[in-house]
Amino acid sequence: MSENDGVGSDSGLVPITEGEWAGWSTWPGDSFEQSSGPFYERIGDDGRPVAAFRAENRHMNGAGFMHGGCLMTFADSAIFTIAHETMGDSHGVTLSLTGDFLDPVSEGQFLEARGEVVRAGGKTIFIQGLITADGKPALRFNAIIRKIRS
Repeated sequence: MSENDGVGSDSGLVPITEGEWAGWSTWPGDSFEQSSGPFYERIGDDGRPVAAFRAENRHMNGAGFMHGGCLMTFADSAIFTIAHETMGDSHGVTLSLTGDFLDPVSEGQFLEARGEVVRAGGKTIFIQGLITADGKPALRFNAIIRKIRS
């Protein structure tokens, strides 16, 4: 299980105002996501949440492609971005996360995760999504988040 403190945490979502990530925001208080990514998020032109990061050498496996664990870590972070509005002020944990690896990711590629809440009721939220690398599908994912407190 992974946990994301979301909105209301002491660290808070911080907007980026300069550089490649200007217009995006990040969670500086989430040290794992910062060292794994860092991962960024924003509301896309279509009004839906999107998460992103750039593939660096440190994300690659011995064959020179992005490590599958890195892609799954990004997906795990992205499900909370996708479900942010549905989560409200609640915290949550990942109950289930599955992924289908569609294509390798190379160093320098720009990764985006987009998706939707398929169903939300009570304490359980179902999410599906797709991670693309430079616009090409790289990972399809499905997840379940369990709200743990409001």
